[in-house]
Amino acid sequence: MPAPKKTGRRSLLVTSATLLSLSATAPAALAAPSPPASPTATPPAGMSTVGGVRLGQPGTQVDLAPGVPVLPKDLTARSWIVTDAESGEVLAAHNAHWRLPPASTLKMLFADTLLPRFPKEERHKVAPADLAGMGDGSSVVGIKEGHTYSVHDLWLGVFLRSGNDAVHVLSAMNQGVAQTVKDMQDHADELQARDTHVVSPDGYDEPGQLSSAYDLTLFARSGLQKKDFRDYCSTVSAKFESGEIRNTNRLLSGDSDVPVYQGIAGVKNGNTTNAGATFTGVAERGGRVLLVTVMHPEKPEHNEVYKETAKLFDWGFQAAGKVSPVGELVPPKSALPSPGPSASGGKAGKEGSGTRTVAGATASSGSGVGTAAAITGGALVLLAGAAFLVNRRWPLPDLMRRRSRP
Repeated sequence: MPAPKKTGRRSLLVTSATLLSLSATAPAALAAPSPPASPTATPPAGMSTVGGVRLGQPGTQVDLAPGVPVLPKDLTARSWIVTDAESGEVLAAHNAHWRLPPASTLKMLFADTLLPRFPKEERHKVAPADLAGMGDGSSVVGIKEGHTYSVHDLWLGVFLRSGNDAVHVLSAMNQGVAQTVKDMQDHADELQARDTHVVSPDGYDEPGQLSSAYDLTLFARSGLQKKDFRDYCSTVSAKFESGEIRNTNRLLSGDSDVPVYQGIAGVKNGNTTNAGATFTGVAERGGRVLLVTVMHPEKPEHNEVYKETAKLFDWGFQAAGKVSPVGELVPPKSALPSPGPSASGGKAGKEGSGTRTVAGATASSGSGVGTAAAITGGALVLLAGAAFLVNRRWPLPDLMRRRSRP
């Protein structure tokens, strides 16, 4: 099977990346409970109801009306969720708010928090202190003390190799791990991701470090508003100091028992002892974009998290437009209407015009990097400074639609 090509053009909004033959319910007012000392094998009887009451109920939540396909029967994940990335509708979920160790899927929150802070051309010489405190057995991309790296290369290390070393260097540039953890928690709170408690920026197993399938989907959806995030999470392979690195997201890069998923465009995978395998993916088919998050499949088969994700994507694309939603992805706090005079009375304040700006999409450039977009081609359509009405759901920017090559 042909390997994905490399290209100097790196562009992705959310792409229908067929890689050749590699075949708004209001959130609950109550704060989330304190994280338990360790996860259990049974979901709690009561969970957060952010996004809808049904999402706080244990077990599978789906409305199987006539014409709606049945869910796959062999799903073993402790938690999963299928959502429409643009409308925010939750098509189906299983223990969506179960607070579980997130592993490296937490790096989506890390990236969404720090990506806008450093120009990709900025260079940083790595000091020994930058790499201090990494957990034993951490995944690394091969950052070396005394060497100088561009911010662009550090982000490639984060997204493609899930490099905790790259995370720690970027955290050092952000005034340290403690400050970065605080910034990530603040950003999670802004996104209304109330199941998430950040302890380390890289997702390494730490007591009390928890998130949920619902929150991880919020992080992915927020990150995908940023062009650089879309570019990095869709990159299949790239040149690095240590040689070529390849994305460990098997639905994007493929494996012996997992073909590249038709329409896949990212996002992030993870695997630790406590978390098991975790994954959030985004894919587009027929003009519809879905997000699927799967946490901790119990079945020990190789690449099981990707296999269950692919089954849920298949179901979602078949069910979309037919199934009634069981909840929704809430918008960030900054997208909510500002408090002030009611619509029936006085004027809105300076922030009360009914619009908010979607998280900024920065320009992206690079060389020698293979992306999912490069395989299929297409036209880049970017809504720079896109705005949306607060009485509508939070959209992704316009998509890059697949166009046949001449």
